[in-house]
Amino acid sequence: MAPVPAYPDVTVHDTLPKLLRLHAKAHADETWLREKDLGIWISYTWGEVATRVRDMTLGLGTLGVARGDVVGLIGDNRPEWLMGEIAAHAVGGLSLGIYRDALADEVAYLVTYADVAVIFAEDEEQVDKLLSLEEKIPTVRHIVYSDPRGIRKYDDPRLISLKELEARGAEVAARDPGAYDRLVDAGEGEDVAILCTTSGTTSHPKLAMLTGGALLRHCRAYLEMDPRLATDEYVSVLQMPWIMEQIYAFGQALISRMKVNFVEEQETLMADMREIGPSFVLFAPRVWEQIAADVRSRMMDSSALKRAMFDLGMKLGLKALDEGRRSPLADFILFRALRDRLGFSHLKSACTGGAALGPDTFRFFLALGVPMRQLYGQTELLGAYTLHTEKDVDFDTVGVPFEGVEIRIDDPDPNGLGEVVTRHGNMFTGYFRNDEETKKSFAEEGWMRTGDAGYFNKKGHLVVIDRIRDMAKTSHNDRFSPQYIENKLKFSPYVAEAVVLGDGRDSLAALICIRFSIVSKWAEKNRIAFTTYTDLSAKPEVIALLRKEVEAVNRTLAEKQRIGRFLLLYKELDADDGELTRTRKVRRGVINERYGTIIDAMYEGQKVIDVDTTITFQDGTRQRIKTKIDVIDLGAPPPVKDDGKRRAA
Repeated sequence: MAPVPAYPDVTVHDTLPKLLRLHAKAHADETWLREKDLGIWISYTWGEVATRVRDMTLGLGTLGVARGDVVGLIGDNRPEWLMGEIAAHAVGGLSLGIYRDALADEVAYLVTYADVAVIFAEDEEQVDKLLSLEEKIPTVRHIVYSDPRGIRKYDDPRLISLKELEARGAEVAARDPGAYDRLVDAGEGEDVAILCTTSGTTSHPKLAMLTGGALLRHCRAYLEMDPRLATDEYVSVLQMPWIMEQIYAFGQALISRMKVNFVEEQETLMADMREIGPSFVLFAPRVWEQIAADVRSRMMDSSALKRAMFDLGMKLGLKALDEGRRSPLADFILFRALRDRLGFSHLKSACTGGAALGPDTFRFFLALGVPMRQLYGQTELLGAYTLHTEKDVDFDTVGVPFEGVEIRIDDPDPNGLGEVVTRHGNMFTGYFRNDEETKKSFAEEGWMRTGDAGYFNKKGHLVVIDRIRDMAKTSHNDRFSPQYIENKLKFSPYVAEAVVLGDGRDSLAALICIRFSIVSKWAEKNRIAFTTYTDLSAKPEVIALLRKEVEAVNRTLAEKQRIGRFLLLYKELDADDGELTRTRKVRRGVINERYGTIIDAMYEGQKVIDVDTTITFQDGTRQRIKTKIDVIDLGAPPPVKDDGKRRAA
């Protein structure tokens, strides 16, 4: 491992505003942030950021924001979000990040639950959302918008532009030059600074209370295992409310001074990233899956020669990976150009977390030469606390614990599999206004139950199988992890989502959502006419295509874990419908309830299922869907007679 650089003492500079002030004094003219706007990269130095944060902080004071108030933030990843969050901490407030695609009712719940006083809203879209809530968010006194386009049509006294807020703050700074420093000095590392939403797979998200000092100490431990330098580049992709983006873009960047870059739009992510050539990236599994699928999709459109070169390169690369080496020939004919195309040529470390990444996807990127590492953690534990080391990457595990992190396995079965329980000195302080859930989360002496099933392998790596409540057994008492099989299915470029069923049933089955962007391209290439997602997913040729993919996955599974039957859903699973969390985890309870009739029909042995339902889109429009779904039987045992009791998916 490379020597760990000299970082600031985070026990002295124990809040985010203090670290910003430290670097702004020593490196005022050094670039810290970059943002692409209208095709041009705009840079912000440490000095510029510190001045704007000072003005935002004092501006918040003129709005009446005081120590202990909650400041909300909603919008895309932008420098203004980062500055606004540090300003909220500097004034003594608590920041609450809200996912940009949260629906109005979700926003109302979080804002009212936390008594948000002021909220930073990036643009017209987010302002629209907030104003539409009217009396549902009575605690919000001010809405600060960054982008003025489209806002002039509103005449709401709560609205104030970021420009005006900063102007107010600058006036205060001019009158009282020491005002900002006094506020920063008053902040302490043990103050709760961040309210971070949990994933909320079963209900409304809870708000984990995180202190600034704990965040920085934990980031410092992280950097011991995966160091960054001031010359390193990071591209901020995951939504800001997610704990790991808080760790990377805030904590680690403020300690190491690595540069944080913000892409213009999600659609320009890959092109923007190629221009930056980042040293570090952190993507959720769905992003890695999408990139792998896009690569394979592009190969479909390429010439026969290029496809042959791709197949040969992958074959050589994967073979070399299995032998613990790299293939120079594969690098020459494929991987070097592909890494450059993806913007991965300068990567030192590429991490994934938030959910398990399928081993096939992991192997794909390792063979490509991407230095992939898996991390594991929870919001309450300040995100990741295990990680692969540079020289010991094992895609079946989530690595080893950080320094100072204790992990044990409670109630292990004969194979050592049990609940992962952990503790370290920088954990959350509890759930905001929810003592009951706080008590439930903790075992004795500060240990926290994660709810995940796992074990340690012989090398001391932690292996996490699935959520304990999601581990399942068939009626024949055969245990399986739905998530493990789902990840193998999602390695196919044609599969966007999969939900594996079988708990208490005689065999395993799957609900599969096609990846429309790729399957539609495949259909066009094969001259298959279609109109909508529903129409495309019902085409016999598409069903045959997906059948091959499922059969290919089955060949890699133990006999008792193979999928016996499957169907292609008529719509994609959607976070807006409550079927996925905002971090794209499947809400199995919702799936089981919403598609219970279809699931039961599939297990009753029906070959074709009639569907007559109505879908409500995000803009409120509704569409009735009448279709027939084919159930594809892959040779499962004959269905047992249903006892009339619905079982969990």
